[in-house]
Amino acid sequence: MARTKVFNEEEVLGKAVKLFWEKGYNGTSAQDLVDRLGISRSSLYDTYGDKFRLFKRSLLQYRKEFAGSMIEMIHSSDDYEKTLVEVFEYVVTESLQEKFSKGCFMVNSSVEMAPHNPEIAEIVNGNRQDIEDALLQLIKKGQETGQFSKKHGARPLARFIFNTISGLRVTSKSGADKKVFDDIVTIALAALK
Repeated sequence: MARTKVFNEEEVLGKAVKLFWEKGYNGTSAQDLVDRLGISRSSLYDTYGDKFRLFKRSLLQYRKEFAGSMIEMIHSSDDYEKTLVEVFEYVVTESLQEKFSKGCFMVNSSVEMAPHNPEIAEIVNGNRQDIEDALLQLIKKGQETGQFSKKHGARPLARFIFNTISGLRVTSKSGADKKVFDDIVTIALAALK
């Protein structure tokens, strides 16, 4: 007779996201997973498979939550400049509020795992493309309404803004102060004028 699970899979997955985000794939041991997730090794492997499958599932969950909320914010916008400012404010505020500067789980994974693992590269590139496409639509609409300049194409600007957001996430890992973030955001927004 199969044993009944006595834990919430989504709650445990949330803990795995936080752990992998903090320590990375290579820095997280099987014992770290057992200790932090609060489940036995057998439950861990029976439910989530091996460490890599749990990492992949964690990264997909992160993508769904964080990229999904950013994309929703962008798609529901009718003030394109204000929305872009809000996206940057969200990234900066989140980065400065962290006690432990862990950056962005997706950016961290793109550096640690994507160059060596095609499955992770696919997730990272899909995330980039989804956000870039949302930014593209926002910038196009901003250009059509005159909020943004047409001096540069919408696609290159979307790529620039995405890269700036990723750069802010990396900058947060070094413990930079708010002035550094503000300077970067100011220049990024000026590129749209």
